[in-house]
Amino acid sequence: MSNSFELSVVSSEAFREIFQSMTEGIIVVGRAGEIIVANPVAEEMFGYGKNELMRRRLEDLLPSRFRTHHVQLRTEFHEKPLPRRMGYGRDLWAQKKNGVEFPVEISLSYSNSGGRPIAIAFISDISQRKKSEMALRQSEEQLILYATELEKRVMARTEALDSVISKLEKEVTERKKAEEEVTKALEKERELNELKSKFVSIASHEFRTPLSTILSSIALVDQYRGRKEFEKMDKHIQRVRNSVFQLTGILNDFLSLSRLEEGKVELNPQVFEMSLLLSDVTEEMKALLRPGQHIEMECPQEGMEIKVDSRILRNILFNLLSNASKYSGEGKGIWLTCISNGKGFEISVRDEGIGIPEDDQKHLFERFFRATNANTIQGTGLGLSIVRRYVELLGGNIKFESTYGKGSIFVVLIPNQYNEENSAD
Repeated sequence: MSNSFELSVVSSEAFREIFQSMTEGIIVVGRAGEIIVANPVAEEMFGYGKNELMRRRLEDLLPSRFRTHHVQLRTEFHEKPLPRRMGYGRDLWAQKKNGVEFPVEISLSYSNSGGRPIAIAFISDISQRKKSEMALRQSEEQLILYATELEKRVMARTEALDSVISKLEKEVTERKKAEEEVTKALEKERELNELKSKFVSIASHEFRTPLSTILSSIALVDQYRGRKEFEKMDKHIQRVRNSVFQLTGILNDFLSLSRLEEGKVELNPQVFEMSLLLSDVTEEMKALLRPGQHIEMECPQEGMEIKVDSRILRNILFNLLSNASKYSGEGKGIWLTCISNGKGFEISVRDEGIGIPEDDQKHLFERFFRATNANTIQGTGLGLSIVRRYVELLGGNIKFESTYGKGSIFVVLIPNQYNEENSAD
């Protein structure tokens, strides 16, 4: 190609000034791939001297493995010469005069000079950026390793908590194992600490009251025995019994929750008559009712048999009936109703107690939750959480309705394995 054509490409003084001062490498290429002119930045970038790139083929600036395919790409560009970025979504590589390869970014434009089409390539050496990206990836890998190690340390610390909290922690720990981000692991540790605080607070409060009652009553019994005031002795002995029963209930709640959390509750289904079980539970509850309270039991389908774990069903009924008594005033009625719905039994417990505030109802089955109007009544906030877990263990579900100040009704739906096995036959 003649010098006149080369000079026409960079003809004006303004264009020459821009061409020489650009911080990007600029190479002007003819249709056949010959380099017409390159600016100083391009010459330095590829390791060539002044004007040494002129009349070389563009493919000389590429690694040998890309040259054949690039000829086809160059031909396609001249057929549809539109400004574009090369290699979108993939890495581009160039080659210096000494054979060293380096990553680049290239933008293409086109023009006509003296009636001949030319391509203009704007080239940037992105080696430094690639090094930074590699360093960033390595930093991210180190951060992941650090996060994994930190998570292991967090899990090791939680194993030192007391037995009940460690059992509650198991659920949190299982979730931690699936997490890869250290922030999530730290959030689970915070949740565990809150549960521990709740447990310590509730346990210390709930144990303190009955223990104080026992100590004071025993002291008074000693005094009354010396004075032979047997009626007063009997009164305080009964208070001791009630306090022991209360402590037993608290311990049972914690032990039940612990066994449920560990998955150690095994089902032992057996066939029995539903109405007889309800009668037994009602009779046992009579000694625990508040003065004047009574339980009205209704189970119209007498003789109907059910196959479930009777021990778990008893626990569910005792908990619901105890709540109905505890949150109702003296002289109030409690209704226990059971009907068969074909697939199983629907058992309901209704009371005329203090009811549950509407804003509290969505939290009612949460561990340690207590309604705002129950703060003066002793309790751990675990009972209904345990009931729901037991009901789910039996394959059933539980629902409730409550009106603040008027009472509540809890309905438990229990499937009957006896019916299922007979229908399968």
